[in-house]
Amino acid sequence: MSAMPRRIGLLAPLSGILVPLERVPDPVFAQRTVGDGVSIDPTSCDVLAPAAGLVTLLHRAAHALAITTDQGVEVLVHIGVDTVSLNGKGFTARVSQGDRVAAGQPLISFDADLIARSAPSLLTQVLVTNRERISGMTVATGLVDAGRSVILDVELAAAAPVDGAPATEATAVSADIRLPNRQGLHARPAAVVAAAAKAFRADIRLLRGADAANAKSVTSILLLATNPNDAIRVSATGPDAAAAVSALAELLACGSGESEAAGPVPAAGPVPAAAAAPAIPAAATDPRRLAGVSASPGVALGKVAQVRRTAISVEEQGAGLERERAHLDAALARARHEISVQRAANSGAASRILDAHLELLADPELIDLAVAGLARGRSAGYAWREAYSSYAARLEALASALLRERAGDVRDVGGRVLGLLAGVTTAPLEFVPGSILIADELTPSETASLDAGAVLGLCTTGGGPTSHAAILARALGLPAVCGVDRAALELEDGTAVLLDGTGGTLLKDPDEAEVAAARAVMGRLAAQRQSERAAASEPAATTDGHRIEIAANIGTAEEAVAAVAHGGEAVGLLRSELLFLDRDTAPDEREQAEVYRAVAAALGRGRRLVIRTLDVGGDKPLAYLPLPPEENPFLGLRGIRVSLERPDLLRSQLRAILTAAALSDVHVMFPMIATLDELRAARRILAEEQAGGASVRVGVMIEVPSAALTAEHLAREVDFFSIGTNDLTQYTLAMDRGNPRLAPLADALHPAVLQLISLTVEAAHRHGKWVGVCGGLAAEPLAVPVLLGIGVDELSVPVPAIAAVKALVRRLSLRHCRDLAREVAGLSTAGEVRARLAQFGKQARPAAAGAGS
Repeated sequence: MSAMPRRIGLLAPLSGILVPLERVPDPVFAQRTVGDGVSIDPTSCDVLAPAAGLVTLLHRAAHALAITTDQGVEVLVHIGVDTVSLNGKGFTARVSQGDRVAAGQPLISFDADLIARSAPSLLTQVLVTNRERISGMTVATGLVDAGRSVILDVELAAAAPVDGAPATEATAVSADIRLPNRQGLHARPAAVVAAAAKAFRADIRLLRGADAANAKSVTSILLLATNPNDAIRVSATGPDAAAAVSALAELLACGSGESEAAGPVPAAGPVPAAAAAPAIPAAATDPRRLAGVSASPGVALGKVAQVRRTAISVEEQGAGLERERAHLDAALARARHEISVQRAANSGAASRILDAHLELLADPELIDLAVAGLARGRSAGYAWREAYSSYAARLEALASALLRERAGDVRDVGGRVLGLLAGVTTAPLEFVPGSILIADELTPSETASLDAGAVLGLCTTGGGPTSHAAILARALGLPAVCGVDRAALELEDGTAVLLDGTGGTLLKDPDEAEVAAARAVMGRLAAQRQSERAAASEPAATTDGHRIEIAANIGTAEEAVAAVAHGGEAVGLLRSELLFLDRDTAPDEREQAEVYRAVAAALGRGRRLVIRTLDVGGDKPLAYLPLPPEENPFLGLRGIRVSLERPDLLRSQLRAILTAAALSDVHVMFPMIATLDELRAARRILAEEQAGGASVRVGVMIEVPSAALTAEHLAREVDFFSIGTNDLTQYTLAMDRGNPRLAPLADALHPAVLQLISLTVEAAHRHGKWVGVCGGLAAEPLAVPVLLGIGVDELSVPVPAIAAVKALVRRLSLRHCRDLAREVAGLSTAGEVRARLAQFGKQARPAAAGAGS
């Protein structure tokens, strides 16, 4: 008999991009509680067997399956996160439990679009659950092909020696425990139970009638296929049997780490938002009306300008590897220069998107694909086209709509380089004034280079509302519709059309009544925007003379320039973490200083600049700053705690900030302060770094209830507060704003959140300190009156919202806002608050601008 192999290679069950387990948004996977392995962001929808073996588990919801290989290794494939709640919707099993399967055999098919809309994540985990059977594991990285790429190279453990017959041990059995879990013991609670069981030496079993499961095996627990309210007993045999039974029985009764009690299973996924009402009503059956999806709101009347591109042809065979590689390198370098020039001429969203394009030009996977083509004798142009087309096709096959739309960026960058390789000049798109562009798709660089004076709107048959072209259309203020009927591509140049970006439609040959209605809508919108822009530089003062400062939330020097141009009176939040994200190493002190000084110079000495120190952890991890696995990262090392854990980073950042103090009124703000001790520790480091040098004012973010409740003590030791309403809301209501089921309920206008804001303002004012709000609530028109009434001194908002918020403040009476705040303080739900604020808002429209003085 041949010896059993000591290593086995587990194949990718799906095509896609490998993702480390630490980045899976579920602690039982991220912390390897279920098992060790890797996650895949899938580009295919058919799960293939990672190895030959027996299907020892097929969950009734068909979202998870386990195979036990011939070597005894249990491999669990878990599709998505929290997908058990779909109850099988979107999943189709191709095998049955007990089947023997070959490596690469189809196991489960799934509807990626449905699951992506309904679950927190489509990341699919491939895990070895019985880690005692292996002694080591090598995890692959990068892009993988289903059934072909080895993603886990597993080294088998030596066989355990066979002991003699065990001595008689004590046995304990619990009473019946009714499972409170809404989905029974699925992967997450099963992993929690197994982890707890492994802390005991006893052999522990979960019993349901005649069925039994090894409590130390996630797969075995899943095989029980439990349901809500099932009666489970815990049985244990061994020296610590009684303690094991007691601990596991209590754990099971409490939900095994899941807080929800048994009850009706909630509908899968978030409740879809209501579609935007069309700005221009039109009959749904009108053959002239082509429907799409709103990508950027607004209305435009114009004439069709079809965007047509000339196909670029290249020779297949090259003139030698060395020559073709030099040709490719030269084209890449020239493309980097072109994009850098274009980036310098843009700001905000356009600048950040072009930054991403520069990163794509340096992408090692993309370049390796092209170089592999050169090695096969292809020309630089042919190899490059093959490489970026393949890369884009993989992205287009991803389940995530957001990632699918990034394929447009790859094709955009790829086409630019291909044109340079072929000697084809790619000039910016030019059109006659009054044009509404129609295209299969517009690339981000094409959109960024459009003349907004000539182009009135965009309409594409491809793309989506989260594509970079759509983001740029919104930044440019151009109405845009995506996903429109392909009949739009057949419209002749010069055809009169009405584009409704709000309703997501394109109307051919509008009649006089439709044109008149559109012009009326456009007139109202234009007048409102023009009025707001014209008065943007004026202070924001209420009708009874109370002044409030309107500042900007920014991340770059370009946005600082835009903030001043839009009437921003200060920068209430510079997100310094943007410097640290999406890179392999931390920015050095010199790089940071250059950015802070550039922002300060853009603002000048007369405007305040609030720089928030590094705010990472939780939803903003850094690849080069690994943090220990945590069951709940949002309650762990985050914000100031990370900086205090790594004082070298904090000191370097503070020194860089101090270099900008001579150019502007610089304030330092520490994020996520929960205790006075944290503030004092951060201030000590600042004091040491500024000894004998520049001095800056110091403030803290109020983002957790403890900070609001102890604001009286904090106010004695800071110069200002800035309230981050996004985090304050989620921590006050214990609702993760990233959870699609809870996001609609995590309302910053909840009475509890408003009360904490009020407590903060009162404490600050008693000590003569000012309070700003830099969270999303500051730019919400419904909330502005109540924030003024509570006594907030500054509202820091996104740059495009500055003029509109200032205009709103000028229509309000402080006396009425204070009355409103007192009235709202007596309400008991967020719904009641919103209803009252909506009623108040109707009274504060432009027609009533002079009321209440």
